[in-house]
Amino acid sequence: MLAQLREIVGHHNVTTEASDLEHFGQDWTRFFKPAPMAIIFPKNTEQVVQIVKLANQQKLALVPSGGRTGLSGGAVAERGELVVSFDKMNQVLSFDETDRTVTVQAGVITANLQTLAMSKGLYYPVDFASSGSSQIGGNIATNAGGIKVLRYGLSRDWVAGLTVVTGAGEHLQLNQGLVKNATGYDLRHLFIGSEGTLGLITEATIRLTRSPPTLKVVLLAVPAMTDTISILRTFDDRVDLSAFEFFSDQALDHVIRHNSIPLPFAVRASYYVLLEYEVKATPDDVAALDAFESCVTAGWVVDGIVGESEQQNRSLWKYRESISESITRHMPYKNDVAVRVSQVPGFLAQVQEKVESAYPEFEIIWFGHIGDGNLHLNILKPESWSAVAFKKECELVSEQIMSIVAAYQGSVSAEHGVGLLKKEQLHFSRSPEEIEIMVRLKDVFDPNGIMNPGKLLPGIS
Repeated sequence: MLAQLREIVGHHNVTTEASDLEHFGQDWTRFFKPAPMAIIFPKNTEQVVQIVKLANQQKLALVPSGGRTGLSGGAVAERGELVVSFDKMNQVLSFDETDRTVTVQAGVITANLQTLAMSKGLYYPVDFASSGSSQIGGNIATNAGGIKVLRYGLSRDWVAGLTVVTGAGEHLQLNQGLVKNATGYDLRHLFIGSEGTLGLITEATIRLTRSPPTLKVVLLAVPAMTDTISILRTFDDRVDLSAFEFFSDQALDHVIRHNSIPLPFAVRASYYVLLEYEVKATPDDVAALDAFESCVTAGWVVDGIVGESEQQNRSLWKYRESISESITRHMPYKNDVAVRVSQVPGFLAQVQEKVESAYPEFEIIWFGHIGDGNLHLNILKPESWSAVAFKKECELVSEQIMSIVAAYQGSVSAEHGVGLLKKEQLHFSRSPEEIEIMVRLKDVFDPNGIMNPGKLLPGIS
């Protein structure tokens, strides 16, 4: 089989080296031991079609691999699967100035697409801490969100067209960059967020937009987490927010130690809010100052810093964007949940009470995107605990947290995807009828069950 794979992509584009199997067989989760059969590096869609057809003939499971920055085990190969890496499918295929679209292969790095857009006087707004290593195909396969969802939406909102290879080896071109297309089912949106369970995304046509006006970044010291929603309302009434993030003082501790950077404030607070707003004219800054003063008067904010340059803006963002990287070595168990923004205060209070009583001996790291109702609850593994015991304990309490999510009709995975970690919790957000339809859809696109098996859907190995 390896010989046949090498005939498709070339001898040097298939590897079974132990270090490569370890590297490409996992994502940022560390609860699963990677054990792929081999790693293959196609260079174009035609090669992907041949790989999938061979996999069907040989009943060989395939796991797609992008930047491997996922946090749910969606890119883990632990049962002898063939990992299909898109590292060498990293070309920009075309740019259309009139349509403001760019067509890229799936392996293009997110930050490289952002840089390309900037060079054309345009803007690609989907952004997150892993943009320097995540790939467009993976972003689309998980419908990645990030820090600017409040203003610009999710990856789904920027995909004008897709080229995919289904689990049956069919080559489909979906929507082809059209703005209007009222011709039945839009299969493009089935593949967005499908986590590689229906097929492989090989190319994408991405919409770009005008560059935003000047952006100002503000970091606020906040005594109580439940006050963050009041701060959001106060600023949102006065300025055009593009981001509204929060994180705990414990999260800040890890960032400072990991990056060797100074504390932002002389006096520490329990929580911090980082917000970004657009400045079109001087009155915008005046309105932001008015919002800040209102929050201080109400007791929701005790201190604040405003970035006065692009460099200062980047420095302030580092306190928020470095969190995931700074805690990865502690093997965090992640809860990535979401409710409607209006429900955040009550939801926060209930989850906080549950977490404090359930995890008295574990370090808890809170951060997230308050502006779109998405919260990240990270429990860090004590050094003395084994990974197996720690994961089992976290899963027990996670069930209780997910029951709260279900009561609010929220999502058990807002942006990390379901993967291996969350598939048995899918029923908290999706009805049995929905899950059954999803299973039947997989059968249509992937009749032999070779595409990323064991991920996303409960009860399917």
